Amino acid sequence: MFLRSLKNFFNVRRSRTKKRERSMAKEEKIEEIRQRARKNFSLGYNCAECVTQAVFALVDTGLPAALQKCATGFGGGIGLFGDTCGALTGCVMAVSAVHGRAGLPEGDDPQDVAKKSRQQLYGKPGVYRIFNQIPNRFREKFHHTQCRELTRKWQSDWLCRDHALFCREVITDAAGIAADLILSDKNELAAKAFGSNVENLQD
Repeated sequence: MFLRSLKNFFNVRRSRTKKRERSMAKEEKIEEIRQRARKNFSLGYNCAECVTQAVFALVDTGLPAALQKCATGFGGGIGLFGDTCGALTGCVMAVSAVHGRAGLPEGDDPQDVAKKSRQQLYGKPGVYRIFNQIPNRFREKFHHTQCRELTRKWQSDWLCRDHALFCREVITDAAGIAADLILSDKNELAAKAFGSNVENLQD
């Protein structure tokens, strides 16, 4: 009885140690991706490219790195239009590379396929629950998701140092959000409650 209790004690302790090690490894990887994105900005990548390049360089997405070309147009809120922040869209693209869908569910009946597709998106678990976290977490930190609102005070001096330093922080944090979601369990993420959303969906 004593030996069994002792064995259970060490098994629990070993399990906790492994969990702690995994947690530390995850935090280190997140920080590595954050710092890579931060450095990318000083190298000349735009906001969206900074995040996607960091993820494609440091995470095995199974996709060709050349796909990061798709991020270029999102810089400056889509070609300097000032819409959704490029770092935020880069974050969405990076997370999509890992947790996104590669196609529709299989099936011969179009109605059944459409039903399964809706379940994949809206259900619990459902992938919209993963991606809904991104703008909600971003807005919680920066209060806005649109480039023109985030950068309003620098629009008459766009290339100034203060603007660059601010965007570098936004990029770093967006890369951190991407890394955290990418390195987390997909099933757990897909079962989380919705945050703010246009359909007013609740848990």
